[in-house]
Amino acid sequence: MEPEKYLIYPTHMINKFVTIAAIQTMVSEDIDANLKKTEKFIRQAAKKGAQIICLQELFQTPYFPQKQGVNKDLYAETIPGKTTILMKGLAKELGIVVVVPLYEKSANGKYYNTAVVFDYKGKMLGQYYKIHIPHDPGFYEKDYFEHGQGGYKIFKTKFGNFAVLICYDQWFPEAAREARLAGAEIIFYPTAIGNIIGYKSEGDWHDAWETSMRGHAIANSLHVVAINRTGREGKMQFFGQSFISDPFGKILKRAAIDKEEVIVTKIDLERNKFFEQGWGFLRNRRPDTYTSLLTDKLIKKSKKLPNVAHYKDEKRALEEK
Repeated sequence: MEPEKYLIYPTHMINKFVTIAAIQTMVSEDIDANLKKTEKFIRQAAKKGAQIICLQELFQTPYFPQKQGVNKDLYAETIPGKTTILMKGLAKELGIVVVVPLYEKSANGKYYNTAVVFDYKGKMLGQYYKIHIPHDPGFYEKDYFEHGQGGYKIFKTKFGNFAVLICYDQWFPEAAREARLAGAEIIFYPTAIGNIIGYKSEGDWHDAWETSMRGHAIANSLHVVAINRTGREGKMQFFGQSFISDPFGKILKRAAIDKEEVIVTKIDLERNKFFEQGWGFLRNRRPDTYTSLLTDKLIKKSKKLPNVAHYKDEKRALEEK
């Protein structure tokens, strides 16, 4: 079935264009320098016409969860704080919507992997708290982040309505579908993912990462934007390749593997409806058959996992000098 070849929907459709940007950077231990560099890239993206700009996961700090025992307060900040005050001002000055992923220390003393969204007037539209938290060698996130409890949020702006799902959320089709059903036209996935240096992977992590999100775009008839970091940090080589996908899974733009980059693309959100109508993945759903999705089947972590060969190999690679 190839909808573009046999369906004639678009004759009555009005284009709904928006220009979006993803900012991919290398990150140092100098938080102030990281902020200053990112500000420069945001201004570049705005100059190129970007209306919605998304930064990478924990954009102003190193990816500290690759180690255990790190002092949380070295990297966490409150909201409002230095980062959000800067981004609020930039959003208002440049007339842009900006997605700001950071490490938040909340008023209740808990720590979250958070994305804050500011609209073009500098108003904070809200926060999304990362829901799915991994805990594996090189990704010890449960040591640092509480599970998000705020649900999947839709940020409604004059440029378009979108959801933000953070890194590990990208592997879960249920999260993407929830966002789509709630009204998302775009899903932004700020990310920090790469290869553990010295570990020979059982497969191509990058290919799996990109394929998963392109699948979400197709299954949900929407645009997907993945924003990764690049460069080496400790034992992690981040593989960059941030990308923007259309609702058919076509990569509209992809960043390089090993360099900092701003990717900017104009997309037509009306294309979401074209593919939604053509494929029928939403209207032909059968929610009555999905009851097991609401159970706790298979969510218990196996006690045997630490003895699995690849798990031990990852730990060994991280511990090598």
